[in-house]
Amino acid sequence: MTRALAACVIVGTAACAPPAAVVTLPVQVLDLPGDSTGVHPRYVAVVEPPRFTRAVERGTRTRTGRPGPRYWQQFARYRLDASLDTATKLLVGSGTIRYYNRSPNALDRVALHLYQNLYAADAQRNRTVAVTGGIRIARLSADGAELAAVTDTTSIGYRVDGTIAWLKLPAPLAAGDSMTMDVEWSFTVPPLAGSPRMGQDGEVFHLAYWYPQVAVYDDVNGWQTDQYMGTGEFYMGYADYDVSLRVPAGWLVVATGELRNADQVLSPTVRDRLSRLSAGRGAVDSGIVHVVTAAERGPGRATAAGGADRILTWRFTADEVRDFAWTASSRYVWDAARVSVGDADGDGNADFPLVHALYRPQYTLWREAARYARHSIDFLSRFLWPYPYPHMTVVEGLAVGGGMEFPMMTFITGSPRDSVSMQSVTIHEIAHMWFPMMIGSDEKRNMWQDEGLTSFNDWNGSAEFFPGIPPETLMGTSYYRTARAGTELEIMRHGDHYMRDAARTVAAYDKPMVLLHALRGLLGNETFMRAYREYGRRWTNRHPQPQDLFNTFNDVTGRDLSWFWRAWFYETWTLDHAIAGVERSGDRLLVTVEDRGLAPMPARLVITRTDGTTERAEIPVEVWLRGQTRATHVVENAATVARVEIDPERVFPDVDRTNQSWRP
Repeated sequence: MTRALAACVIVGTAACAPPAAVVTLPVQVLDLPGDSTGVHPRYVAVVEPPRFTRAVERGTRTRTGRPGPRYWQQFARYRLDASLDTATKLLVGSGTIRYYNRSPNALDRVALHLYQNLYAADAQRNRTVAVTGGIRIARLSADGAELAAVTDTTSIGYRVDGTIAWLKLPAPLAAGDSMTMDVEWSFTVPPLAGSPRMGQDGEVFHLAYWYPQVAVYDDVNGWQTDQYMGTGEFYMGYADYDVSLRVPAGWLVVATGELRNADQVLSPTVRDRLSRLSAGRGAVDSGIVHVVTAAERGPGRATAAGGADRILTWRFTADEVRDFAWTASSRYVWDAARVSVGDADGDGNADFPLVHALYRPQYTLWREAARYARHSIDFLSRFLWPYPYPHMTVVEGLAVGGGMEFPMMTFITGSPRDSVSMQSVTIHEIAHMWFPMMIGSDEKRNMWQDEGLTSFNDWNGSAEFFPGIPPETLMGTSYYRTARAGTELEIMRHGDHYMRDAARTVAAYDKPMVLLHALRGLLGNETFMRAYREYGRRWTNRHPQPQDLFNTFNDVTGRDLSWFWRAWFYETWTLDHAIAGVERSGDRLLVTVEDRGLAPMPARLVITRTDGTTERAEIPVEVWLRGQTRATHVVENAATVARVEIDPERVFPDVDRTNQSWRP
């Protein structure tokens, strides 16, 4: 989810451009007396969490970043039915959940998320929401045995604890076995203005977190049942969905998955336009198709015929996704386009998913939404790996925050500031289809593993989309301001434990993006992208821990980057390399570089000669890791030196650029 319309970061004016060609000099470092103060942090390793260590010992994880030979994860199949009363704002649902215990453990209880209890009067919350009563469970059973509501932890039945329902089973669910849960529920859909990620305004209904969902039980932490308090986001298991949704005729419905009964709910005109678009016939390959125009809304034009009191049932299916969300509106117009993503399914042929944009006509900036979405899918499929889903849909209406992501779709605010903001939030939310939709990390406990990686990805895409705009004007950053003020909090922190929105935004969005850019500069683009994509390959449709990302980079690069992970992700240390002095000794310059911060990074020097040629040298990070704070580099032919600079491309996140340049 974006906290603002531009959640990405800029780290320098030349951030996307390769450095000018330079001559790389051999490093000449003089270890002068008094250079080591003994107070600078020395090499420190990442401390492996005990639960991760136990997972390695059990064979479910490895220290190479690969899933272990005994890795397992749970699975579920949902069959859900829901009716939406657009007048009373009431959703009534029923469903059957088949839960597969692929763990080696027998389970005597199962946890369900009841996210709608965020809106109950007595809910634990860390943000203001509308109080609408929460979810009402009418019936719950396990393998045909009715479960009654209980208040203790030992009785057979279900106990509601905030946004979690604990089911104490009549008999343990054995390892390798499965069980069926039947549930009936209802809730009042909260208003968009008082809800962080879903809701309604009478014209648009965003239905997210609308059904009881099995919590994740994994090989590292067991049940992950942290309360949903409004800020920290989600950790969800992969599942198959078969969903039927009943809404009034004339209301368009879009959702996760594929529509299976288009002939029963869409008008012939709409079906024909979508069919031609999918087949790539005519001129649709090169442009945006208006699937539903402002003059075509309503029963018989956008949807199947019938009076306003007629109810249509829309059926969607989706396989191996981590959630299911949907939107309904009688006001939407609908644009669509076709996009090539390469060979997503490995059959040797190019794949062409559709991108959809649905919005109310008064939001004029949304007329470009399908184009922004098409570029986003195109770029991210090239930058990372091919988009695997049949469609990507962006819908207008979210009132709180910039946007919120779900498998194959995203809700985005109707009134961004300008076209740059509109494009930025669109690509950010679409980039979430890779992290965390495909790479299913725990967003609540490790928010950066989702938002930080996504911010890095979308920033690169925005820079490509707006090549004529200087990168620093595309988006701003709060990391440097916060770091200089000494008010940042560490990245490795639970998403609900930041207390201040600004601190969370820096730690979860801005700083990780800056660090990935720095890591790419440290490793080189080819090595970085090889490791980044390998992390995705290893953990697609799985549940990586932070250590899996760290270990994958260490493994693929063949380098122990523990110093990088520890200094930047576990601490709030900053980088401050300075040219502390330049002395002439005969025909040599002795350039003394001082490490005034606590975060270690190589010091990269660029020497510009009077004839305009440049040379590059680097003081390796190992100098600082052994506790040294000063090092002196020797530059030959002093008379021809016009300038000495540290990191002029601004690749590394130095907090003080005023002390990094010297001229004779």
